[in-house]
Amino acid sequence: MKKLATGLCAIALLATAVQAQTVKDFLAAVMPKWTAPFEPFRLIGNIYYVGTDGIAVYVIKTSDGLILMDTAVPQVTGMIKDNIAKLGFKVADIKYILNSHAHFDHTGGFAELKKETGAQLIAGERDKPLLEGGYYPGDEKDTDISFTPVKVDRAVKEGDKVTLGDTTLIAHDTPGHTPGCTSWEMTAKEGDKDRDVLFFCSGTVALNRLVGEPTYPGIVDDYRATFAKAKAMKIDVLLGPHPEVYGMQAKRAQMKDGAPNPFVKPGELATYVSGLEQDFDKQLAKQTAAMTK
Repeated sequence: MKKLATGLCAIALLATAVQAQTVKDFLAAVMPKWTAPFEPFRLIGNIYYVGTDGIAVYVIKTSDGLILMDTAVPQVTGMIKDNIAKLGFKVADIKYILNSHAHFDHTGGFAELKKETGAQLIAGERDKPLLEGGYYPGDEKDTDISFTPVKVDRAVKEGDKVTLGDTTLIAHDTPGHTPGCTSWEMTAKEGDKDRDVLFFCSGTVALNRLVGEPTYPGIVDDYRATFAKAKAMKIDVLLGPHPEVYGMQAKRAQMKDGAPNPFVKPGELATYVSGLEQDFDKQLAKQTAAMTK
């Protein structure tokens, strides 16, 4: 619980920092961690971590090729490809690229990897225009947080399934962080047990404007609906777009042969989302108060 609270505090501090600084200042502060290497490893079942120390990227091995979940900032696309190779996989075997949400720190390598592999890009329906336009919603002209536009081959909504070989992922609409924010659910086998895994999209406020001229219409209602939905989900393994969402580094250090997998933690999603909801309420109150000054 202490480690989870620490992670939530870090997220809250990031949100505050973003509001207090310019985007360039914020990027200067986080980029060293976002681009720092992290040794790839098998996380659980057929799910592997191939991201950096500050941005999560996953490879899912199936009987018919690989599924890549997100990328990172464009500066580390080569590092991600190297991480995939370190695990004994081939980048050319990537058949599908799935997106959690259309922010530059998770989409930076899409265009390059899609061109190199011929993989299909699959993303939330409401994020399709963002991905194909290469911009942050509500800040279309801010080049500091833009990215190379990329064609979406398939847009998904609640309950849609993506299957490759022996693996199926289910899309869940969890908007707020972006309008098309999509959390992906799948089953991973650990030993003789099936574990329900959720790649939670995100629920932080980050750069989003909630009042006045909101980042997009209906954003507050979307956040609240996502918090309610996520808290009701029964998940064994919580994963996310940044390591701090689920204490990746600490859990990785606890992994030992013959020991229980530390990433299996039923109830963690509800606890994490409750913290996000509390921070959201604080950010909403803060932005609302600033509007009256």
